[in-house]
Amino acid sequence: MEEQARGEGSFLLSEQACALTAEVQAVLCAGAWAAVIILAMAVVDAALRETELPGFTGNTQQLLAQAGANPRLQALRRRRNALVHLNPESPAITVDQQWSDRAQLEQEARQAITLMFEAFYLSPGT
Repeated sequence: MEEQARGEGSFLLSEQACALTAEVQAVLCAGAWAAVIILAMAVVDAALRETELPGFTGNTQQLLAQAGANPRLQALRRRRNALVHLNPESPAITVDQQWSDRAQLEQEARQAITLMFEAFYLSPGT
């Protein structure tokens, strides 16, 4: 996934985003699909704030729009928020889903990684 996103070119990389990418790899290997989604969005946030828009002080929704990132990242952001911020009336994930919807959760996690690397390598340098 990374090689396809990276393509040819040189990039300024975020130290924190690189470190968090190692965590994404670890939770992916463990099959911790919700954690992949949560961490992937943290990588996107760190990468964009450090390399694309240093000093940006808005929220992540504004950050994605300002950076011109893939609009599908907004859906990933909403999914991350739902996983992190409890809504007792409509849980974003249940124990039953953890066991019965593994394939769907894995697909979501892999899509999150694809979007993460796309944002990570948003602007090649010269």
